Amino acid sequence: MQVQSPPNTEPPNLNLIDQLSIPDGLPSECSRRAKTQIDLLLLAIEALDLGGAEAMLASAKELGLDEVVRGRVNLWLLRSSNPLRRFSQRQPMSLEEGKALVLITCFLARRLTVLIRQLLLGYQQLSDQGLSFDHHFRLSDYLARFRSHFRARMNAKRSGVIAYSTDEKLNELAIELLTKLLFCTGTEGAERLWISLFDGEVA
Repeated sequence: MQVQSPPNTEPPNLNLIDQLSIPDGLPSECSRRAKTQIDLLLLAIEALDLGGAEAMLASAKELGLDEVVRGRVNLWLLRSSNPLRRFSQRQPMSLEEGKALVLITCFLARRLTVLIRQLLLGYQQLSDQGLSFDHHFRLSDYLARFRSHFRARMNAKRSGVIAYSTDEKLNELAIELLTKLLFCTGTEGAERLWISLFDGEVA
């Protein structure tokens, strides 16, 4: 009689979260820069996918991270720790919470890899030909949604937001975030994104 191995009962959220390293000298919570970057990447995902907010919650459950990202209100509170937000919440984001959001970001970015590549290729081709983004419907649509999301949710009085007061600057930010999302889809993408959030902050 063949004896089957017992199922793995270790919580998957701990497995995934523990895979992301903590560099020496890292503070006990996510920095202002890290919280801002994570929220902006999730904002780009929302601009790519009309169901992005729901997909984030579904991904948290699928990845076994729903004990860290505990539903819609908790997700909103975590994202609102971004100091650029219109209704920014002055609360810390633990390293565990930051890791969970990074894992969700990378999980969704991988699902959107084909679209992200298409948009970046379209952007490069239009730029090389000196054509407006209106010549590429999906790219134009993404940029318009990103600008709308950014302006609706960020505090226009913050210096970090004033820097993106024009369509051109917001388009540049939207493309930069697409590039970072593509970076997330590669091998060890989550680890590389996580470490990049603390560049210059680790002793």
